[in-house]
Amino acid sequence: MQKYKSEGHDMVIIAGAEYGSGSSRDSAAKGPMLLGVKSVIAKSFERIHRSNLVGMGIIPLCFKEGEDADSLGLTGRERYTIHLPTSISEISPGQDVTVTTHDGRSFTCILRLDTQV
Repeated sequence: MQKYKSEGHDMVIIAGAEYGSGSSRDSAAKGPMLLGVKSVIAKSFERIHRSNLVGMGIIPLCFKEGEDADSLGLTGRERYTIHLPTSISEISPGQDVTVTTHDGRSFTCILRLDTQV
């Protein structure tokens, strides 16, 4: 992670189901933030941990139903671009977000900012 951070690359975590289970304290979200993680793409999140990630400025995204890293052929070594709206006023809870990889693959995730605030 330090290599990517030193090269100016933001980090994305690719995770399975119930990401953050057992780590509902906000301090559990500080580690990824301090390591330069900007987003977590998971099958699902533990509710409080997802909220804590948002509080640390980390964008939580969920794979679409029936999809995960394996089904999409993701290894975690790809470089990802997350196509968010350019204006905060264009962001809405649960909206679809397109993610592309450096090798041209594209998939859709659900933005897990679950409230308007």
